Amino acid sequence: MELTWYGLSCFRITERKHTTIVTDPYNGNLGLTPLKLKADVVTVSHDAKGHNHVEAVTGTRHVLNGPGEYEIGGVFITGISTLNEAKSNRNVLYLFDYDGLTVAHLGDMTKVPAQTQIEPLEQVHILLVPVGGGKSLNAAQAAELISMLEPNIVIPMHYKLPGLILDLEGVDRFLKEMGVTEPTQEDTLKISLSNLPEETEIVLLNPKID
Repeated sequence: MELTWYGLSCFRITERKHTTIVTDPYNGNLGLTPLKLKADVVTVSHDAKGHNHVEAVTGTRHVLNGPGEYEIGGVFITGISTLNEAKSNRNVLYLFDYDGLTVAHLGDMTKVPAQTQIEPLEQVHILLVPVGGGKSLNAAQAAELISMLEPNIVIPMHYKLPGLILDLEGVDRFLKEMGVTEPTQEDTLKISLSNLPEETEIVLLNPKID
């Protein structure tokens, strides 16, 4: 599996002989490089310009923007509504299961769920978690959730980047909360079930600019 990050909450997830997924494509008016991506499936966590610019992705056969269970191109996808402080702003997290290798994209989750509410996430290998605050989890909340879930790999998202006009914190505060001084940095994460770390590892992905 390969995961590539484009900034904010937008990732492309690819695996040979499986469907390609793009998560939360953003509008080009936010200060980041406009997206030009191709994928079979686009997931939208909630209806906001930083997360729902489906038009930036070509070749799409399916757009998922709500809770449910789907099997598309060999990937099992589960959308789960999460509690949001503003009830009018529903957030959907997505679980992607690629032959047993699982990825969770939390979208704009605003609060740490109770222990009893995280059962669907307990077996997640790769957690894509917002850390920059604003209308989503801040650094301390993200760290708390990670300690509850203990995933193999954590990839922070939705934080301040050069040029981004949204008022978000940088990733350094999250790294401090996690006690990480030298995080692993990659342009693209290439991972499989056979090379997952045993202890939780923080991986910073460099945002890809096409």
